Amino acid sequence: MSSLTYVQFHALYVLPVLAALTATAHHRRDSVNWRVGAAGLAVVTVLAVAYTMPWDRLLISMGVWSYGSGTVAGRLWGVPYEEIAFFVLQPALTTLWTLHVAGPILEGVTHTRRERLLGAAAGLAVGAVGLLALTAPATTYLGAILAWAGPVLALQWAVGWRYLWGARARVAVAVMVPSAYLWAVDRLAIQAGVWTIADTYTTGLAVAGLPVEEMLFFVVTNCFVVQGVVLFRWVVHRWR
Repeated sequence: MSSLTYVQFHALYVLPVLAALTATAHHRRDSVNWRVGAAGLAVVTVLAVAYTMPWDRLLISMGVWSYGSGTVAGRLWGVPYEEIAFFVLQPALTTLWTLHVAGPILEGVTHTRRERLLGAAAGLAVGAVGLLALTAPATTYLGAILAWAGPVLALQWAVGWRYLWGARARVAVAVMVPSAYLWAVDRLAIQAGVWTIADTYTTGLAVAGLPVEEMLFFVVTNCFVVQGVVLFRWVVHRWR
């Protein structure tokens, strides 16, 4: 039996960080940056739950990952309640961090139609690589991440890849800091038996015991959130 439940995982490793970021944001709530960011978080969270839950359910049903005995309180549509909560908590955590480091809106960035098509094509290429990877059992999890990511990246990059590139240093910090933290706590959760990643569907490559697929998952999902929030702020600023 696992030494840690999924609820305890949230209580120990997710909620305290979220609370700290929220407390910091509270003192700056008069800033338009935070008001627009809150609206961006709402949009990103709704999309995250709607887009992630079917994908998550499919991989659970395939056995790509499973949960330790007694680690989850129950399930909705085959997905643990705590996992659904994570679909909300991770975007909140990453959004709050992003708003701390995003800085001012960049001015004067435009995209031609050709540049938008190029951005969309790059995202779809990521998805195509993922579909190819799905043809072998050992790259199933890797392929599932990339195939799932492709349409979202295509949309985001079509909207504003040149803007994201212009803000690339801040975007990288916004993505990689929460990703590194989630890598660490994910490794602890796997070690504690909260969830298990199936050897059959992974490459076997790992860093400090954490499968590279899990590392990629958190980078990709944080890219979704960070790019979504950064572009949302930019688009709202342009409308104004």
